[in-house]
Amino acid sequence: MKKKSFDSIAALQAYVGAPAVTADPIVIDQSVIDTFADVAQDKQWIHVDRERAKAESPFGTTIAHGLLTLSLITGWYHRLFEFPGRKLALNYGFDKVRFTSPVPSGSALVGSFQLARVDVLRENEARCCWSVDVRAEGAERPALVAEWLMQLRY
Repeated sequence: MKKKSFDSIAALQAYVGAPAVTADPIVIDQSVIDTFADVAQDKQWIHVDRERAKAESPFGTTIAHGLLTLSLITGWYHRLFEFPGRKLALNYGFDKVRFTSPVPSGSALVGSFQLARVDVLRENEARCCWSVDVRAEGAERPALVAEWLMQLRY
């Protein structure tokens, strides 16, 4: 997929409300979940104990951490969009994050991004609000919905 390119604040403003763009899937297998558990120091059984999850979890398997799912969005963002001439980009945070369904181990996740708003802060600087939807391929409901803020300076 060819990256969508934004070379100015005006180009971003013109893109507000365009249809969402969806990234290629990322498979979240048990090794990815275990690595994240080590880094985050969150080894709750529902994420890392396959046998117990199979026996006791309502999902019948381990599930990914919500924060693991959230952490994938920056990689998709950089694969989908480019910003020639940009001098600075800052992850400004989130206005909303919801983990709306579990991500069973082995799921292939896709992230979709729609530019909802561009707030001009000063000349050549703006804060962009991206509506993000992450879901397992073929799933009816998203695993995550978020309003993500990125601040850019050209």
